[in-house]
Amino acid sequence: MNRGKVIFVGAGPGAADLITVRGADVISRADIVIWASSLVHPGIVAGARPDALVVDSASAALEDTAAHYRRAADEGLLVARVHTGDPSIYGATGEQYEMCRQLGLDFETVPGVSAYSATAARMNSEITIPEVSQSLILTRLEGGRTPMPPRETVKGFAAHGATMALYLSAARNKQLQEELLAGGYPPETPCIVGYRVSWPDEMMLRCPLGELSATMRENKLWKHTVVLVGPALAEGHSGTRSHLYHPGFRHEYRAAEATAQTDLRANGAGAVRLEGETR
Repeated sequence: MNRGKVIFVGAGPGAADLITVRGADVISRADIVIWASSLVHPGIVAGARPDALVVDSASAALEDTAAHYRRAADEGLLVARVHTGDPSIYGATGEQYEMCRQLGLDFETVPGVSAYSATAARMNSEITIPEVSQSLILTRLEGGRTPMPPRETVKGFAAHGATMALYLSAARNKQLQEELLAGGYPPETPCIVGYRVSWPDEMMLRCPLGELSATMRENKLWKHTVVLVGPALAEGHSGTRSHLYHPGFRHEYRAAEATAQTDLRANGAGAVRLEGETR
């Protein structure tokens, strides 16, 4: 017996061509497509079947979508539940998974491109630079309407000095800046601010941390904004280079060049010259 199925689809940050091939395929096959017009670009669901039921959940509570899930369970239908970005990041999917279990619905999740990675890509920035930052902390500012665990604070995370991606914090940008500074980031730490990344009205900005709040206020960025902060985001990192593509670094698929290997061991990747440039 076909019990019906819900597939949670990551729509990506906005642009219709940033959804995965798998996600687009699910939408094209679904009997019911549930999406939020407040967060998801309409081009994402434009490929739904002509006879599919397409439901805008922008003003709906979880209970409002339950009827569609029950119908899917009763009639053996496929539901595409479309979420902005990646469903696993602030997607409120946990309670929907539980509803599927209670209804006897099969379910799975198709990942999507998250706003933080789209923001870094749009600014041609690498989040993890060797010897600068090898970690990414993804979080939100505490103290808002949604409670945060007591040990998860922006100030506490900032003490690591790693790259941070901050969601759902734009409306309190002054407090955000203060907490990042209090945690130990210097005022000159580079920041990237992405508003509605990959949408037609996208705005991408760079600024030092000491000017983060002023920059966001000047541009009236209160929502749909992700902030990246950390030393790895600086434009240009002469002297830093990954070992992976270094000619002196041996791995399973490539032998090391003897001279380059000696140089790497003696001086590190930063001292090697390639094509006249110090890396």
